Amino acid sequence: MLASPAYPRFARDSLLETLADSPVVLIHGPRQCGKTTLARTLCEPMGYRYVTFDDEVARGAALADPVGFVGDLPPKTILDEAQRVPEVFATIKRAVDRDRAPGRFVLTGSANVLLVPRLSDSLAGRLEVLRLHPLAQAELAGRPPTFLRRLFEGRFPSGPASRLGDGLLDRIVAGGYPAALARATPRRRTAWYRNYANALVQRDVRDLARVAALDAIPRLLAAAAAATAGLFNVSGLAAPFRVSRPTIDSYLTLLERIFLVDSLPAWHANRLSRLVKAPKIHLGDTGGACALLGLDAAALKADRAALGPLLETFVFQELRRHASWHDPPIGFFHFRDRDGVEVDLVLERSPREIAGVEIKAGATVRSDDFHGLRKLQEAAGRNFRAGVVLHDGEMCATFGEGLFAVPIRALWEPDAKA
Repeated sequence: MLASPAYPRFARDSLLETLADSPVVLIHGPRQCGKTTLARTLCEPMGYRYVTFDDEVARGAALADPVGFVGDLPPKTILDEAQRVPEVFATIKRAVDRDRAPGRFVLTGSANVLLVPRLSDSLAGRLEVLRLHPLAQAELAGRPPTFLRRLFEGRFPSGPASRLGDGLLDRIVAGGYPAALARATPRRRTAWYRNYANALVQRDVRDLARVAALDAIPRLLAAAAAATAGLFNVSGLAAPFRVSRPTIDSYLTLLERIFLVDSLPAWHANRLSRLVKAPKIHLGDTGGACALLGLDAAALKADRAALGPLLETFVFQELRRHASWHDPPIGFFHFRDRDGVEVDLVLERSPREIAGVEIKAGATVRSDDFHGLRKLQEAAGRNFRAGVVLHDGEMCATFGEGLFAVPIRALWEPDAKA
């Protein structure tokens, strides 16, 4: 039995609910984000047997005879790192078709198998997917967040809050991976992130594809870290490498499949015709991004040009983690027109509810900081719920109908004035 996780995982309730009515549940997300700990601590007391395909014997047996391997499994099984043996997916489908008891299989995966049509199609209608991210600041605080609810309600009460100051920089650099946060010093956390990236390249990338220039992947990941929160420009990322643009594009797809890089699509509206359609690129976690860039908290404080994009990525990933526990689902986009007017994050909740979030590293908010949000408000019309400028200041204040300046700490402190 594993020890109880040090921090609450707010995906726990969703997993319990899904186990009650779905024959197969896939928990996917990056390696070391806590998938195995969540599955085992929740499911093993319920009688599940744990099998990991990181074990050479188990993987060899499943590859040699997937039908016999699945047939010998007990009624409730956790299959860890299931993407390493894709041959079992069709066999699991047949087993589930014979017995559709809910909670039959819990799969975990460190690669997005939904991007592989033959694998996702084999379990269509039988599989429910839960995305697990690294720890959110709200989980580290141990308090369920209220920010998304308040955002779509368009209600942020005015009042004071204390600044985070250097503490915000520490949070950005630390990231959210449990194993990194367990390290005693920032220097040791940085070493963990560097080793983590190298290990993923050597193991998971090799498992997913034949890569001719494997040494280019870590350098590409570092280049993506330097470009985080910027418009996705494959040609620009490809320039330093002696490989073709299509090859770099395929390598970036691999990094997305193992959850190290995220693409943020552009938001569109029929009312506006001159919008930039290119997506943005974001690193999956700012702790890894800072390690790749050689930035600690002191260096980040001295380099405001680096702080802005990393803070934007930090907020984006925090809100995506919140959204993974939120119902109904929320889509994430960015907004930018050809005049350079932009909103860092556009959140879309069904049915057609739109909210915007702009992110500032400073403590002062002015009316001009809402220029992009006002344009989004106009484009979204009656669907617009609220626009927020997140800042590291001391006040939550209203800047017009549906427009608010909100301290960043309100993302994870439900009792803060936001």
